[in-house]
This record gives sequence, C-alpha cells and structure tokens, in this order.
Amino acid sequence: MLSEPRSGRLAAWGNALLAGLVSPDDAVLAIVGEDAVHRVEGLPGESVPVGLTLALGRLRALGVTGLRVALPRPGHPLGLSGPPEFNARALDSEEAVIGHGAALGLVPEVYEAGPSGDVHVEVEWHVLPVREAPPADVPSLGEAERELAEALREATGVLSRLDVAGSGPVAEAAIDAYRARAERGRQVLAPGYPPRAVRVLELAQRVGLLVSLAYDNGHGGAVSSAEMAARAEALRPVERTARRAQVAAYNSVVEERERGAR
Repeated sequence: MLSEPRSGRLAAWGNALLAGLVSPDDAVLAIVGEDAVHRVEGLPGESVPVGLTLALGRLRALGVTGLRVALPRPGHPLGLSGPPEFNARALDSEEAVIGHGAALGLVPEVYEAGPSGDVHVEVEWHVLPVREAPPADVPSLGEAERELAEALREATGVLSRLDVAGSGPVAEAAIDAYRARAERGRQVLAPGYPPRAVRVLELAQRVGLLVSLAYDNGHGGAVSSAEMAARAEALRPVERTARRAQVAAYNSVVEERERGAR
C-alpha cells in the first residue's frame, strides 16, 4: 500500500476539480501519476474512449457533483451500492469510483504495453450504471480513526510475538521509501480535504504497508500451523480496518457536503 489506489487519486483530484480548487490540467496530471495514459470508456454520449479531461467535464455535465471510492474484497463489498453487475466488476479490480449526483460508476482496467525493457502502464476506466444507495460499510472519519488505533493496539502484540512485522532488507527498503516520500512533503490528498482526512489516510497507508510486508515475508517466525493461523487472524481485521479508513478519508469531502445539505 505504498501507492494510493488509482480510484483514490481519481476521486480526490476529481473532487478538487469539481469544487473549482484545481485546474483540469493539474487534476489530470495528479490522477495519471506514473501511468502513461488514462482513458474513459462507456461515457453516455461518447461512442469511443475519451481522455480524462473530457471525461471529467462530461461527468460534471451529467450531474456528478462528487466522487466516492470503493475498495471491495470478496465477502466485503466496501463502498459499493450495486447493482450486481457493477459490484462484480469492482470486485475483480478491487477498486472503483462512484459518482454522487448521477448514478454512474467507474472501474479501472490496467494494461501493460510497449516492448520489453520499455513497458508502460495504461488505464481504461469503464463507466457503468450504479444504484443510488448508501455505500456499504463506510465509517465516518472519527469512527475510522478510532477503529484504526484500536486494531493496531490489538494486533501489535500478536504480530510481535509471532515475529511477523516487516523485517529484512526488502522490508526495510520499502519502509525507508515510504518515509522518504513523507519527508518530501508529498500531497496525500487533493486540495479541499480536511486535515483529519489527511491524518487518517496517512495512518491507514502506513498500516496497510506493514500488513503487506507481513504477508509478503512468508510466515516470519510463525512456524506451527496454529501460529500461522493466529498470524492470519491478527492481520485480517487490521487490513480490513485500514481499507475502511482509506475509503472514509477519500469520501470525507462528499460526506461533509451531504451533511451540510441536510
């Protein structure tokens, strides 16, 4: 979880653009990141894939006033609201963006292109109808922050006892890279997000990184089947809580706008 999900970049910078806080060029540059190009397929009124600048403008014209993130996994439709066809595609990609104000959602499909030694990444966003309903299992920012702190406290003892925290040169390099990015003052969220959302997202990303490293390092010090089961049991709720916190942070601008309109 060193890099934010593409759906997070699209939602965050799309929300900033919709609010008039950034220019279309700046928003698209931030969304594309290190990818080569992003295209949007299936937009109402467009028969062929179009670029992000045109797509974001068209979404606004279609009535989209905000963008939410979904980060689902099997058995956990986090951020989704249906219908089944959209949910299935989002589950395959493990992420999606859902429009607020118009019943449209976007799911990324990632391709690698180019000759060996010069491979680049292209992304095509597929636009599909969504159900206008509350997203599944998304906490408030305050709830997410509390849950994340509690999950960390509960899991730390188990992970330490089983020696599964990130260790070794690969893990240390990954953690050093994360710290270097933080020290460079990277912009965690786009303009317009509250400081609490930035804080929650940073913590969720750090937690997600450590969970990923623990999984990637094999069984660590857990040598018996019971210890390995305990390790998996400790990591599972922490990973789930980190994803919920990410979604809460990305969606906070839309949630605040909704509360203010009531």
